[in-house]
Amino acid sequence: MLLVHVHIHVLPEHIEEFRAATIENAQKSVQEPGIARFDVLQHSDDPSRFVLVEVYRTPGAPAAHKETAHYKAWRDKVAGMMAEPRSSVKYSNVFPGDTAW
Repeated sequence: MLLVHVHIHVLPEHIEEFRAATIENAQKSVQEPGIARFDVLQHSDDPSRFVLVEVYRTPGAPAAHKETAHYKAWRDKVAGMMAEPRSSVKYSNVFPGDTAW
């Protein structure tokens, strides 16, 4: 399993629009065979900050995800909504093992 945390800082005037676009992307993403989980988290104290938690089943799944029409539409739609470039951190699953997903 590969887990990716994507950190996003959104311009305050775009928070609701970003949320809606990101939820739509997440709903479509979880239908991909290579994605085990796709969470959208919003910071409790600073609503302009989000974390996407993406859990991939295989090493090739992130690249396949980035080729989908819904990802490309999301990427293009939210590009101008960000206060700074998004960043990501990749993790390997230690516990529970692969069978938990």
